Amino acid sequence: MHSNSYPNSQSSPTTPAILSLQDITIQRGDFPLCERVGLTLSSGEICHLVGANGTGKTTLLMQLAGLLPLLEGQVLYQGQPTLPVAPLYVSHQLGIHPNLTVKQNLTFLLNLYGIRPSAAQIETALDWVDLSGFENMGSNQLSAGQTRRVTLARLYLMTTQQTPLWLLDEPFTALDVSMVARLQKRLQDFANNGGAVLMTSHQSVEVATKSLNLSDYLPHYSSEELDYIEGLDNLDDLDDLDKGALTDYDDSQSENKGVL
Repeated sequence: MHSNSYPNSQSSPTTPAILSLQDITIQRGDFPLCERVGLTLSSGEICHLVGANGTGKTTLLMQLAGLLPLLEGQVLYQGQPTLPVAPLYVSHQLGIHPNLTVKQNLTFLLNLYGIRPSAAQIETALDWVDLSGFENMGSNQLSAGQTRRVTLARLYLMTTQQTPLWLLDEPFTALDVSMVARLQKRLQDFANNGGAVLMTSHQSVEVATKSLNLSDYLPHYSSEELDYIEGLDNLDDLDDLDKGALTDYDDSQSENKGVL
């Protein structure tokens, strides 16, 4: 049986915006994928980030999470260059250690945000993602869909008191219809309590209050430049991520507890 109530959180002020993007350039190598991207995301808003493959949706989320450098433009979090608490970033790379149990992994993910869950809270969160009774199972025994649900179970217990901003990259992947509906309700609850969400999804996001289409910010290239860009790895697929982009980035800037 799944609970429809979530931990209460306090609404944050509606101004300044939780996230403000001003003239952002999303870049791959020497070539901008999108230019002069702008967005204002306020308390209570859920933004569906869309665009053709290769427009840099995942790249933008990684920039906002501090995993890739921002080369041009300005990002403000509640009017400041950084948030007091890092945004939550949930990506294709799930951050689950195969040698830990489900309970140990979920506890670790929650500990990153100062949450010390009780055994009852762990059980309730796992029940929410249809993993009741999986607490002591080794994570290396989980299917891909079950592994993703472990990472999403933390959303049940996280509120704006931990972080006001969630950055979610394709959170509906490998989930059944029932779990997608449950997750959309959780996103809406988080927003209703003062949070903000920026997310990608190839599925419909029924609870979205706005959208940002990166295809509207494409630069103009010559045919030769387009041929070159099309030959590069697609950063919207983290399995094909250009590792050089991360290697060249100063590791000290990427120490972000919201990257898992």
